[in-house]
Amino acid sequence: MVEVFKTNVQKVSQAKKLIALLFEQFPDNRINFDLNDCDKILRIEGDNFEVQHIIMLVTENGFMCDVLE
Repeated sequence: MVEVFKTNVQKVSQAKKLIALLFEQFPDNRINFDLNDCDKILRIEGDNFEVQHIIMLVTENGFMCDVLE
């Protein structure tokens, strides 16, 4: 399963911190950001994650996160 999220992450350092946090919760998934995209994409690929949990973790850390339609 692949899910793509729109975020407001601006800096590589912020993305790295969030990736580390997400890997703690979802270690068997591929997680990356595309900060060059206008939607500051967060992409998660794997079999064992919940969309709402991803959104909650990112927003609890001060960033906007929504499923990209």
